[in-house]
Amino acid sequence: MKANDSVVEKSISFSKRKTKKEFNAKIFLGKFAVYFLLIAVAFTCLLPFYSMMVTSSHENSDIARKLLLVPGSEFIENYKRLIDTVPIWRGFANTVFITVTSTVLNLYFSALAGYGFSKYNFKYKNILFLAVLGTMMIPGQLGIIGFFKLMDSFQMLNTYWPLILPSISNAFGIFFMKQMCDSSIPTEILESGRIDGCGELKIFHRLVLPLLMPALATLGIFSFIGKWNDFLTPMIVLFDNEMQPLPVMIAMVKSQFSTDFGAMYVGIVISVIPILIFFSVVSKKIISGVTAGALKG
Repeated sequence: MKANDSVVEKSISFSKRKTKKEFNAKIFLGKFAVYFLLIAVAFTCLLPFYSMMVTSSHENSDIARKLLLVPGSEFIENYKRLIDTVPIWRGFANTVFITVTSTVLNLYFSALAGYGFSKYNFKYKNILFLAVLGTMMIPGQLGIIGFFKLMDSFQMLNTYWPLILPSISNAFGIFFMKQMCDSSIPTEILESGRIDGCGELKIFHRLVLPLLMPALATLGIFSFIGKWNDFLTPMIVLFDNEMQPLPVMIAMVKSQFSTDFGAMYVGIVISVIPILIFFSVVSKKIISGVTAGALKG
């Protein structure tokens, strides 16, 4: 009997070790598949940026005729031709001013309007909110002629006001912030602020905005990138070349009879790098905000 029991115990121990090895092998294969997929996705996302950087360092003839995989030595020459053709850094400063101002206004008034639609009850609230959502279904290009005439009647053409003021009323921003207020702002916090004697704006600034930081960071990324890359509106409402933002100035490198691809790609590199920096900084705010909320929960 003892010999039989020993054989049974050995067989059970062997089967456990075999099962454990199979389990570890499945975990390894699962991790390998996940990491392989992530590396493939990262490579696919970074490939256009690498191609852009490589292309900006080659001559126009090479850009037009060859598939470029390694960096060249013409980046400085392309940059010199770019700054000789257009005031690229003036355009960079114009774009920074327009984008930062518009993004700040968009975030503040979207949060304020979304908070109002979420936490206050007033007459025709639902109808007004549906009207705001309805504007999202109308392409902005359809209203560009009316917008031009309206800005002309206000004598705002060839100024930055037509590029900045529309950021105050952003339908997507209002909808997004309302949804976040519905899910992230407890009514008890607002009531406690009122009991302590805080006014409504003070409650919004001291209690609501800090809780909306992850949402504001997310909306800020969309707003910043959209305004930074805006091309159509500045080209229509601005007539002075010195006032043009970066995307329009990069397009000005192309003449009627020729295109300086090298200089244009250098301008694109200058335009893309601030977006990457802004995204890397703001994305940390999103992650930290989500983590803080998880710990509090």
